[in-house]
Amino acid sequence: MFKNFAYLCLFCFSLFLSHTVSAQQLKTNTKLNLVGIDYRGTKINLQDYQGKTILVSFYSAGCSVCARDLKLMREFYRDNHGKNFVLIGVNTDKTQADFALYTKILGASIPKNQQFPLIWRGNAEQLEGFSVMNTDPTHFLIAPNGQLSLKREGTFKAEDWDNLWESLNP
Repeated sequence: MFKNFAYLCLFCFSLFLSHTVSAQQLKTNTKLNLVGIDYRGTKINLQDYQGKTILVSFYSAGCSVCARDLKLMREFYRDNHGKNFVLIGVNTDKTQADFALYTKILGASIPKNQQFPLIWRGNAEQLEGFSVMNTDPTHFLIAPNGQLSLKREGTFKAEDWDNLWESLNP
């Protein structure tokens, strides 16, 4: 009986580990490219933000984890966008109509100082180097030197906030 229970626990733990998403510390020369039009009609080009810390977050409007992360990111953006920090959201919803409804709601409910560029993935003219994303949300932290320093699939963790904060205050 105990032996079967131990195997069951081991099996469940292995399933848990296979579904646990962790951050990947990256040291790569992968060229990241993101060019598109945000929901306000402003052209966004990742290359325009060289020398800044950039957080690119891929999310969907109906994702509760995404909503929680984006709330915290809006607050971080409000307090730090003057410190060489850029936040860009890339919406992964299937239709542009879903994205348009989402941005209409945001525009009416979120203070202007917390609104950062949002691009619908379908409006991205170029989206290269971000790799395959299996989870909503997925976040990419780009250091001021242009290096991709972190990829987080799933919710942004406390240590990710620490890494982000340290990149702004070397």
